[in-house]
Amino acid sequence: MKNQAMNVMKEKEISLWKNRNFLLLWGGTAVSNFGSQMYSVAIPLLIYEMSQSALAMSAMRAIEFFPNIFIGMLAGVLVDRFNRKRMLQWTSLIQVIAMIFIVSLLFYEKIELWHLYLFGFILSSAGYTFGNANHSTIPQIITKEQLTTANAKLTFVSTLISIIGPGIAGSLLVIFSFSSTLAIYTASLFILFLCIQLLQLPTEEKSSTGNISIWKDMKEGIDELIQNKILLTPTITVLFINFAASLVIGVLIFYVTDQLGATEDEVGLMFSISAIGGLLGASVVSSIRKKWGRGNIYTYCLLFDVVGMVTLIIAPNWWTIGIALGIRTFSTTISNIVYFTIRQEFTPNHLLGRVAGTSSMLMKLTLPLGLTISGLWAEWLPIPILFGISALIIFVLFIRLYFHPFRKLQ
Repeated sequence: MKNQAMNVMKEKEISLWKNRNFLLLWGGTAVSNFGSQMYSVAIPLLIYEMSQSALAMSAMRAIEFFPNIFIGMLAGVLVDRFNRKRMLQWTSLIQVIAMIFIVSLLFYEKIELWHLYLFGFILSSAGYTFGNANHSTIPQIITKEQLTTANAKLTFVSTLISIIGPGIAGSLLVIFSFSSTLAIYTASLFILFLCIQLLQLPTEEKSSTGNISIWKDMKEGIDELIQNKILLTPTITVLFINFAASLVIGVLIFYVTDQLGATEDEVGLMFSISAIGGLLGASVVSSIRKKWGRGNIYTYCLLFDVVGMVTLIIAPNWWTIGIALGIRTFSTTISNIVYFTIRQEFTPNHLLGRVAGTSSMLMKLTLPLGLTISGLWAEWLPIPILFGISALIIFVLFIRLYFHPFRKLQ
């Protein structure tokens, strides 16, 4: 056991490209992210084919979103209470089993909507918990100095996959059945499970939790987040950024298609242009980090976000909307990487799962409100005004951070 711990510590000091543990996590999550594109494209189409109902499709989106809000803190407690490698193993295995059920029901033509809702919730819950455990594991296998670069590499690959994945998934659905396409996702999750099996993590010293309630564990995470002023400031900022962004997300496709006359293909190209901004952001963040402090980087990303929002207001067609979204994706990708790195570096590792779960839940609380407001607004009022309100909110956040001590964070 001591030799294994020493080997892990030695690996932390070497290049990420030679760090076996990092490459296993990076490679496994990249494969599963690619497979998840099959799921993301196939499931909505399958539900539409089964129900011909927009309500049924939106219900699935809501069910998949619930774990982010309702089990975020509990997932954090589990990640901090138990061995993280085992959490990664169990959550990846649960996803494999859930997908086997879905594929089998499809193959034997026994699938019903409630099956998709049930297993969709299980998949989303296990996936969210896996993501928390993965986020908390990264600082255990690399040095603090490598966190920004590591998060940038992870983000770059996931963004690249989000560009090419939907097109491949759509092509596979034309050639193969739903069950065959979703079997690819099942296989990718199994590959992730195998990668986790090969991980070698340092021995974790878990404090006794026999007499400690789950609520007390949750409270420790909440208290740590509140007391950690370095992390609390950007967390509260993201809470309001998400509200501003949800005002746009809720009506964007309607605006582009109904009022700008974009076709389905043009909408797809628009989002591809947007994703390029994410690739650029993930590519340059390490270089920017060498010249600028994290507080300044995070703060000025908000200004880029404002520019993107203002461009949305004046954009006359789908491709200029794509450029506006690309500006936003560029800044959001950089600010997210900076935020994840701050959270990993300034949170004690034995509390990281709970703090990550609590902060993630907090940041998403305003999304349902923003989506509801945007939908109601679009029924009676001009949508560009809504974009302007969103830009104003983010500009106010920029002014606040510009004069805040957080901007001096190195």
